[in-house]
Amino acid sequence: MVATRSPKNKKFRGSKTHGWGSMKKHRGAGSRGGRGNAGTGKKGNAKEPSMWRSGMKLGKFGFKLGRPAAINNPISIKNLELSLPQLVADKTATKDGDSYTVDLTKLGYTKLVGTGKATLKIKVTAPAATASAIEKIKNAGGDVLVAGAEPEAAA
Repeated sequence: MVATRSPKNKKFRGSKTHGWGSMKKHRGAGSRGGRGNAGTGKKGNAKEPSMWRSGMKLGKFGFKLGRPAAINNPISIKNLELSLPQLVADKTATKDGDSYTVDLTKLGYTKLVGTGKATLKIKVTAPAATASAIEKIKNAGGDVLVAGAEPEAAA
């Protein structure tokens, strides 16, 4: 049989302070002069020496945020090949015979990385690509156009 407990406040009925000692205590932040660093000598130097002893700092401190880092959204060859059927179904990539054409800038990707094995012929347009990714795609019979880069001069 489970023992039933009476509510905690019932235990303190008739007790003037409900277990919090003196009447001054348990009054919220007002009993300690406010929240945070309030009353610590920011004004009036009332408690300044105690602040020096504890090593507490006043004011703003910590990390300073600089400009935001460039947003990098890479995709690997492996993930690109896995998502090709869905991209063709969504009409964001095209299939011509056994080769695919994909524009990664329109898909929101910033870089093509060489993780995985290239097994399909893919013509990829990307803002950036690693050397290994370009090599793997070309070995599979595809082509990589890096946007903004000048095409190689014919020898």
